[in-house]
Amino acid sequence: MLRYLSLLIFLFFNTKAVFSQNEKSVKGLDSIQKLRSLSSDAEFSLEERLAFALSAVELSSKTKIDSVLINSNRTLSSVYLNRGEYEKYRKLNHNNLKLAKKINDSLVIGIASLNLGWYHHFNMVQNDSAYYYYSRAAKTFDEIGELDRQVTTLVNLADIQDTERDYIGAEANSIKAIKILERLPETENYLSTKWILYNLLGVINLKLELYNASLEYHNMAYDIGKKMEFGFIDQMLSLNNMAFVYRKLGNHAKALELYNTVLENKEVYNEEDPTFYPLVLENLAFTKYEAKHSDIDNIEQMLKTAYKISDSLEDPITKLAVSIDLAKFYYGQKNKDSSLVYAKQAYDIGGETNSNQIWLESMQLLSKINDGEAGKAYLNQYIKLSDSLLLNERKNRNKFARIEFETDKLEEENKRISRERLWLTILSIGLLFTALLIYIIITQRARNKELKFKQDQQQANEEIYNLMLSQQDKVDEARASEKKRISEELHDGILGRLFGTRLSLDSLNFSEGKDAIKSRANYISELKTIEEDIRKVSHDLNTDFVSGSGFMDIISELIEKQTKAYQLQYDFKYTDDINWEFVPNKTKINIYRIIQETLQNIYKHAEANEVKISIELKNNVILLAIIDDGKGFEINKSKKGIGLKNINSRVNELEGSVKFYSEINKGTSVLIDIPYKS
Repeated sequence: MLRYLSLLIFLFFNTKAVFSQNEKSVKGLDSIQKLRSLSSDAEFSLEERLAFALSAVELSSKTKIDSVLINSNRTLSSVYLNRGEYEKYRKLNHNNLKLAKKINDSLVIGIASLNLGWYHHFNMVQNDSAYYYYSRAAKTFDEIGELDRQVTTLVNLADIQDTERDYIGAEANSIKAIKILERLPETENYLSTKWILYNLLGVINLKLELYNASLEYHNMAYDIGKKMEFGFIDQMLSLNNMAFVYRKLGNHAKALELYNTVLENKEVYNEEDPTFYPLVLENLAFTKYEAKHSDIDNIEQMLKTAYKISDSLEDPITKLAVSIDLAKFYYGQKNKDSSLVYAKQAYDIGGETNSNQIWLESMQLLSKINDGEAGKAYLNQYIKLSDSLLLNERKNRNKFARIEFETDKLEEENKRISRERLWLTILSIGLLFTALLIYIIITQRARNKELKFKQDQQQANEEIYNLMLSQQDKVDEARASEKKRISEELHDGILGRLFGTRLSLDSLNFSEGKDAIKSRANYISELKTIEEDIRKVSHDLNTDFVSGSGFMDIISELIEKQTKAYQLQYDFKYTDDINWEFVPNKTKINIYRIIQETLQNIYKHAEANEVKISIELKNNVILLAIIDDGKGFEINKSKKGIGLKNINSRVNELEGSVKFYSEINKGTSVLIDIPYKS
């Protein structure tokens, strides 16, 4: 079981301010510098150092100089970090980042971004946010040539990528950091960082199952450890890691040799990392078991000793590693009860610590130990977690590249916004002026359109009026012709017959007898016939010359022509109790136009076969009804249509009311009430 020490690079907070020229000329700067120096002095308590740092920030705020305040904030953030007040530490670095952007101080931008990355990485364990800030810091340090800080940032980036199983990205950043280190002086800190990078490369290649490359990198890390003044533990860690790779290659003899070499050195029992010894002891014991050594009792005792030490140290990670190996050992010895105990313990610790690899191993082992449904449950959980990890690995494969891309894109966007801010103001004014101009143009066009509509409507009304006059002329002509016919009929027919009958009756005045009586009776009968003819003529006169009959003729002609053109069957009914001659022309014109408009709508939209139109008078109200058998429509959705608007407008003009009734596939009814004003 591989266990390498995850050495995190400690961020170096330089409390010595990088002063600008402005700071040197500020009155009272000596006091601020003195307070900063005192806040960094380890001889004082953290409480006292905090008071000094807060005083420095307060004085710096009064100077109104951003660079002075930034350096005092950096000093205060260092105190907050030492005190474990991480939220205050985060807020202060956020403030510094804003101030640094304001004065375009790239160094402070990089340092603040690095500090915020550390906060999310090691305190909040929010790798996405940490990677975002680290990426910004690395790019900034690269631009200004801050190589040591760039290396620190790249190491942290690689550590996050390794945790998130982005091994290719972690390898790339590790190699990039090593190349930068080659350009720096070979100090102890330099060698320590280089060991971390080569060790990480060895771990990454092991996970990629590139075992020979892994051994090569661990050997390089081992050689670097030998150069270090305090690198003995680093050397032992490299030997332990190389032994694990040999185990994977099946070279148990070489692995055992390396594990024994590590345990022979008493320095591995150090107080700095007491978990290292039980880890190596567990690795040695389980390697012997894998190599099928016969001293089973000794192997068991070594594993139990490692377990006891890790349990006493309350180190869940080492205890987890020992528990899973004990479970495997007892399972191989067919001791299912003991195997179940340690496998269950590994399962619980693995879930609590999110150690997914060992958690999966414990599920797989528990599925073998348990029979029936319990075993199936563990197996199903194993499959589910394995698939989930694989899916997450696929999702995270390009996640960090995407974060870097989005970070660069965001920075470019911020620069673009800064450059275009002035233009935006100018354009806003221009757009406001343009909008005002467009509003005036649209308003004027609307007025012109309304005026044109009124003119067109007036012209149409004039045309209708002329049509009505033309129809009226035809009616008058027909009346004159009918009067002439009746006059001729009265003069030539009825009057002649009356004259003849009168002469005949006169001739009978002096005659008596049956023949005379019979003749008188015949002439009386003839008079009755003439009376009937006169009544008929009188009736015809009354019928043909009813007041206002001309308007209904116009409407009838309109309906006949429109329905014929639209291929509609029609039924037109009207009553004779409306005196149209005394109805205002405005009313007649609007009725004409309403019928015309409605027939057009029926033709365009209704797909009807028949239309029924009726005009009648009730309670001094003209009732106009137009009913079709078309497809109907949804009234609420069509109220804004031009056709319905026109009809409503005309009815309102006549102080009437209109109602629309319609159902889909059941036709439409338009019912209009118009006051009868004669």
